[in-house]
Amino acid sequence: MKNVKNTAPSSMRHFRFVGVLEGISYLILLGIAMPLKYLADFPHAVKYTGWAHGVLFVLFGVLLLKVWIEYKWSFKKTAVAFVASLLPFGTFVLDRKLKKEYGE
Repeated sequence: MKNVKNTAPSSMRHFRFVGVLEGISYLILLGIAMPLKYLADFPHAVKYTGWAHGVLFVLFGVLLLKVWIEYKWSFKKTAVAFVASLLPFGTFVLDRKLKKEYGE
């Protein structure tokens, strides 16, 4: 739905911002914290990074619900956005698509 650019620009900006933060936290968790836990016997890296990632993931889900309602997204589009949050680099690809579609 390209014609809904100005419905709630702050909602989309917040969603995109949290999506990028969630993606960064996921990459840190997978690429830095997990190797530290298993290779350097440092489980605290996963504990704190995992906690931060979990909070961002829940916030992403709440904002996804808000954007779904405000922008009247289809279930398919919403499901694709959710699946993107489960894949490494997925939220970055999603952010690029949303920037093209809705602008900043």
